[in-house]
Amino acid sequence: MSLSIESVITDLGSKTFGVTVKDVPADAFVAAYAQHLKRGGKLKLPTWIDVVKTARFKQLGPQNPDWFFIRTASVARKVYLQKGIGVTGFSKIYGGRHKHGVRRRHFKAASTGIIKECLRQLQALEIVELDPKKGRRITPKGQKELDTIAVQLKANSKFVLP
Repeated sequence: MSLSIESVITDLGSKTFGVTVKDVPADAFVAAYAQHLKRGGKLKLPTWIDVVKTARFKQLGPQNPDWFFIRTASVARKVYLQKGIGVTGFSKIYGGRHKHGVRRRHFKAASTGIIKECLRQLQALEIVELDPKKGRRITPKGQKELDTIAVQLKANSKFVLP
């Protein structure tokens, strides 16, 4: 029973081991994880979800009805990638330029209430936890769940990974 090098390489290439969140495109992962959160039904939507803006520099609220699931999935991905990130860091990430009419635009941070609610929901699901030093970090259960989504995304995707 001899194994050829070519058969071993093709067998290894078809497996999806070692795929993490870092290995899949961000937009595809966030969309897939948001769909997973929506289908799971464990995320409790706040009562104020239809009347809130995501930042004070925005003129209107989000138009996508699933925006809270998308933001929560994005927050989970960012915690996975940047251990120790907190609410202030997220408000800078999701911030943008505020228009002052004819005056210059200046950076404004995003709403921290939405970010805190996303983190509360993720903590209730045991995806993230408080870091003793600062900010939040991903739990082993959360890392397993996010990596599972990444593996499924890679297996069912049409894009080519490097």
